[in-house]
Amino acid sequence: MNIFNSNSSKSCLLISKGFFVIIGLLLVDWVGAQSLSGVTNIRDTSYSTPIAYEKTKKDFPNIKIVLELNSKTVKEKREVNFCKIGKRRLKLNIFSPVIKSKEPRTAVLIIHGGGWRSGSPSQHYPLAQKLAQLGYVCYVPEYRLSTEALFPAAIYDVKSAIRWVRKNAVKHNVASNKIVVLGFSAGGEMAAFMGTTGNMPLFEGANCTTDVTSDVNAVVDIDGTLSFVHPDGGEGDDSKGTSAATYWFGYSKIENPKLWETASPLSFVSAQTPPTLFINSAISRMHAGREDYIKVLNEHNIYSEVHTFEGAPHSFCLFEPWFDPTVKFIDSFLNKTFDN
Repeated sequence: MNIFNSNSSKSCLLISKGFFVIIGLLLVDWVGAQSLSGVTNIRDTSYSTPIAYEKTKKDFPNIKIVLELNSKTVKEKREVNFCKIGKRRLKLNIFSPVIKSKEPRTAVLIIHGGGWRSGSPSQHYPLAQKLAQLGYVCYVPEYRLSTEALFPAAIYDVKSAIRWVRKNAVKHNVASNKIVVLGFSAGGEMAAFMGTTGNMPLFEGANCTTDVTSDVNAVVDIDGTLSFVHPDGGEGDDSKGTSAATYWFGYSKIENPKLWETASPLSFVSAQTPPTLFINSAISRMHAGREDYIKVLNEHNIYSEVHTFEGAPHSFCLFEPWFDPTVKFIDSFLNKTFDN
């Protein structure tokens, strides 16, 4: 049974103010009739920092790639296993301050972009290193891309990473009530999804570290859409080839609009959503649904900020002159949120 098949008479899903009510459903198979054509098990290298640089510098010739730091103030632990699914081991990288702190630090989990299909955690090592210099403990996990598994596998993986961070909070001297999820592009969408679906059984999975909660305490969404079905969005245009989201869902938007709506953070924003920072480029479709999302936050007196780099390209956070201001926005927001 596939509960995301909108033609199934067994599916009874009610949406009310962002809460998903599941009535009389047993989640057995998420794949069902979904197309597996995109599950090639071949790494998609179409999005990387060098490739983004070559495309972006045509319009912004003065940009510079932000390189990894060689800093004695940051210690790193790489290739740490956080979840095992069958024979597949998911790994993350940890960046933390060398200087010890008497108080538990804020944890920041960074999710890379790439259309849920490409990209790499390594693209955000410079950001993790910079934030670690400022006193944060940063975790940069991998997750299964659509070349390997369809939605909601990536959601399960990031939830597992969040739970792993909370499980190891004392060991890493981080505060279990100061866990931040930050993401860029597709990672930004997933970061917002983490913030709106914490501890929601439908999206938890049963793979790893299931004895702790997956809720997060703040969200940083860098140019990630809030809705796959919002009229201002651009996801799902398959006219010139299969779109990234269509590959991820295994259905086009026309074939299964309910699934596309279900995967949207905007469908779940509520009084339980944590404070959220939006950092955006000049490309409006990359933050589709943002104003509707913020409206709900405002109704519940939940703090949010928006910072837009006028004229900036989508991949702005990977390059100077936007990288340093991005870091400052993040640091300022988290200091306000946690009253550091």
